[in-house]
Amino acid sequence: MSRLRIYPDHDAATPPQVFTDGAAIARELAAVGVRFERWEANQPLLPGADPDAVIAAYREDIDRLMRDEGYQAVDVISLAPDHPDRDALRAKFLDEHTHSEDEVRFFVAGAGQFTLHIGERVYEVLCEAGDLIGVPDRTPHWFDMSEAPYFVAIRLFTNKEGWVADYTGDAIATRYPRMQPHPSARAD
Repeated sequence: MSRLRIYPDHDAATPPQVFTDGAAIARELAAVGVRFERWEANQPLLPGADPDAVIAAYREDIDRLMRDEGYQAVDVISLAPDHPDRDALRAKFLDEHTHSEDEVRFFVAGAGQFTLHIGERVYEVLCEAGDLIGVPDRTPHWFDMSEAPYFVAIRLFTNKEGWVADYTGDAIATRYPRMQPHPSARAD
């Protein structure tokens, strides 16, 4: 189930506000300039699915975002618990960073956790299949896929070079909860 937990940025132990209703998540995130949408899952696609098939399944929504928001490139990232580079890939995203463009992800399968540091709050967003998140450019954030990653996500970019991070050097990400493995993750 998709989830938003809102913490103060100085206390990860304080009981957060918690939202699990998609409309409530979208409303809370929109208030701080973050896009959250629910898309219908057109086809069951699992980690390892052909990227062209994944893009074809969501072509109409992808084309709408590319046309309306000016995105220039699209790709697919797919990870399963047995991926040989899972630890290195996870480490790449766990430190707080920003981008010079929006970070847009649509989760086709599985789950991933975006954590945003906005003002004096930390917004932890557990995205699952059917969730689209759009993190605005220059928003400090980090991403966790758990130690047993299980997801397929479509990524949209305005920069054709794709994902480029500018790390903030702040250790805030180490103080907040990490993502637990998705129930579908099965390490072989």
